Amino acid sequence: MSVPELWLVRHAQTEWSEAGRHTGRTDVPLTAAGRAAAARLPQRLGDRAFALVLTSPLRRARDTCALAGYGDRAQLRDDLMEWDYGEYEGRTTPEIRTGRPGWLLWRDGCPGGEQAADVGARVDRVIAESLQAGGDVALFAHGHVLRVLGARWLEQPPAFGARLALGTGAVSVLGSERGVRGLRVWGLTGSA
Repeated sequence: MSVPELWLVRHAQTEWSEAGRHTGRTDVPLTAAGRAAAARLPQRLGDRAFALVLTSPLRRARDTCALAGYGDRAQLRDDLMEWDYGEYEGRTTPEIRTGRPGWLLWRDGCPGGEQAADVGARVDRVIAESLQAGGDVALFAHGHVLRVLGARWLEQPPAFGARLALGTGAVSVLGSERGVRGLRVWGLTGSA
């Protein structure tokens, strides 16, 4: 069985992402600029016929998926929801570090929320489903969960996602070469 390509699409800009606020389960909408950027995604995705399209149920991911032209085919997956930031929801990293110096999401997780291993278990299920899709897969989700997914695709621990920066509206492609899973494209933004 051949290994499919997984096309990862991070949702476009929201007010919270623009401000650097940890946006886990709060269902914030795309900004006008975010909607415009999502509407340009078909230029990067081309006319690909995906065997499976999955999206986080959160509005910012669903709207990005719809504006990219795949909303009518998308299936919702709770496993693609963003990291649960618990008590740190809506706060920026500098704000968190005033009370907890040296805090690092990837190492320390979030009180009342998830640890990296929790998110890793969720994305492992998404990867398993994607490998059974019978073709390429599009996944519309969020920055941190997609970074963990990239790490797990590379058979690395979830915390490796710290090294895979991903801007809003970015497109990444995971694939394989000679049976070894790898990155084809990571974090492509803009119209090119």
